[in-house]
Amino acid sequence: MNKHFSGSALSLLTLLGACSGPSKQEKAEAAATTPADTVATAATAVNLPQPYASKSTTKRSKVIGWPQGKMPTAPAGFVVTKYADGFESPRNTYVLPNGDVLVAESNTIPQDPKKKVVAALDLDPSRSLRATSANRITLLRDANKDGKPETRETFLAGLSQPFGMLVLDNYFYVANTNGVWRYPYQTGQTRITGQGQKIMNLPAGGYNNHWTRNLLAGPGGEKIYVSVGSASNVAEHGIKEEERRANILEINPDGSGEKVYAAGLRNPVGMDWAPGTQTLWSAVNERDELGDELVPDYLTSVKPGAFYGWPYAYFGQHEDPRRKGERPDLVQKTVVPEVPLGPHTASLGLAFYKGNAFPAQYRSGAFIGQHGSWNRSEFSGYKVVFVPFANGKPSGPMQDFLTGFVANAEEKEVYGRPVGVTVLPDGALLVADDAADTLWRVAAQ
Repeated sequence: MNKHFSGSALSLLTLLGACSGPSKQEKAEAAATTPADTVATAATAVNLPQPYASKSTTKRSKVIGWPQGKMPTAPAGFVVTKYADGFESPRNTYVLPNGDVLVAESNTIPQDPKKKVVAALDLDPSRSLRATSANRITLLRDANKDGKPETRETFLAGLSQPFGMLVLDNYFYVANTNGVWRYPYQTGQTRITGQGQKIMNLPAGGYNNHWTRNLLAGPGGEKIYVSVGSASNVAEHGIKEEERRANILEINPDGSGEKVYAAGLRNPVGMDWAPGTQTLWSAVNERDELGDELVPDYLTSVKPGAFYGWPYAYFGQHEDPRRKGERPDLVQKTVVPEVPLGPHTASLGLAFYKGNAFPAQYRSGAFIGQHGSWNRSEFSGYKVVFVPFANGKPSGPMQDFLTGFVANAEEKEVYGRPVGVTVLPDGALLVADDAADTLWRVAAQ
């Protein structure tokens, strides 16, 4: 990776992330119509300043990689080890029925000409922009259960920015950015050899990393849920560009019967079912360019037919000034999410802890991978957090779990960036660090 960036390269990156910004009059109108507010949630109260209370700032991290022997930091009583490395942007992981681990290797492919130049010259310090995507799924097998996989195979290649993975009824499903495919599958296979079938078309591309499409089977396997992020920050390209986007979609296992399960979710990447319930939860990556503290990412239960605000409102009925007056009906319908996760944290990964190896306070709670901010004057995210649950509901605010990813905040340096989180069969937590091309394993001692 190129660790040395010229002033012109950094200036180009800053321009790519910058916007013209609101006028003084627009700021005054936003303050008058959407004043500061404190919202009580199931987990904690969250303070929402008025829009544009602080300047929208671009601060991109410089990924420097992990020095030999250096690892993320977990709480006392846990041990962190390197599970595997040498990937090309390991974005998401999935455990097969026999315990094998699948790793989706894919990343943003820039479409803008300037961003293409940045990617081709390896000038993006945050490692979000790369010239090509591996577009494959790699299989790891730890046959002797020592926490280090001995087998590594290409499970499926030639894909189109794969992310979501699922095994259901002798089929393996993969969500590419442009559609969902399924392949005949038998437990124990180390590679897919059968012919695939595209069962669902999806709108491709998207703002920042909104190309990811996740998959989750329903509790009884009768439905599949597909997450599709928005094509923009706040529908600045027109609402027609957002058709079937910023939603969680529901389909039958053969791809038929599509309907919108829930809407207004800007980028609902992480999805999982709360243990002991039939309630779907999602970690949602919220909007940018309203200031340092707006808008908080969140963890929310996902109610069928509900609307969560994007792009017209945020965190309840707080109207986004950039979409003022367009859909007051949807503003009034906006559901308040249960757990704020901090502004600009890029909360993307989600896994409820359904194992028994971790101490009791972690059982049935939610782990969330926060990829880290770019639109904030001080870094936020760049860690894995935990939200405790009791009786299927949040029982407290989020708390840090896996930290140490920020190397030097003043120099904007980070070792890596966590994203996908998965619970392994032995109860350890697997964390995908896509910027450092590494998987970390966190186990209770």
